[in-house]
Amino acid sequence: MKPFEKFPGDLKKKIRYVLSDIDDTLTLNGRLPAVVFAAMELLKKEGIRTIPITGRPAGWCDHIARMWPVDGLVGENGAFYFRYDDSQRKMQRRYFKTEDQRNADRQKLEKLKLEILKKIPGCRVSADQAYREADLAIDYCEDIPPLPMKDVDGIVRLFENAGARAKISSIHVNGWFGEYDKLTMTQMLFEEVFKDDLEAVKEDVIFIGDSPNDVPMFQFFPHSVGVANILEFKSKIAHEPVWVTQKGGGYGFAEMVNILLT
Repeated sequence: MKPFEKFPGDLKKKIRYVLSDIDDTLTLNGRLPAVVFAAMELLKKEGIRTIPITGRPAGWCDHIARMWPVDGLVGENGAFYFRYDDSQRKMQRRYFKTEDQRNADRQKLEKLKLEILKKIPGCRVSADQAYREADLAIDYCEDIPPLPMKDVDGIVRLFENAGARAKISSIHVNGWFGEYDKLTMTQMLFEEVFKDDLEAVKEDVIFIGDSPNDVPMFQFFPHSVGVANILEFKSKIAHEPVWVTQKGGGYGFAEMVNILLT
């Protein structure tokens, strides 16, 4: 990983989109620093679209789409995208699966939840689970004492043994049924909302993240960035980002934006 401060000037001029994970990429120790909001406002002023790509739940994403200076977002690790149209004062919600399919998945995830809680002592259902529509989030360090990585891996195995997909974020293990991830839904968002083929414009995009569930994005985008705390997951990341910031969390995001716009 190369220091982002060396990101070439000729490439800066091409960037039209900034995609970012939220937890421990925009936040730091569970909080959103003021510099992050200021950085997103600067991007908006420069005409650069900002799109969070997160594992957080639909309830949070509805708020973010309405209240943050963003141009839409992907939530629950690719289960949907939301975009608020200011001119029409209307929320656009696009799901990968139908409502009936999501309801059926939730029944299977409810059974799987009980198995995980029984077999992995110390883990908990995420505090934001009530606001989710498509996945199950198991907390391994957000609101509980951190679990050893062998237990985190055990949670992943239980999801996968049940035929679900599972991804490790910096705070949760997220599991769901369906052939989608962050990249899949991002491609749909670009095609349906921005009328851009993501493959054709990926050189105009920066993606910044911090953990193993960002690997599909790191692998796809030539201008991928990790905030400094990604080094904590170095052994768990099959494909590293090209660039890394000096600072961690939201301060790393703000650092990247400041360098990008200078």
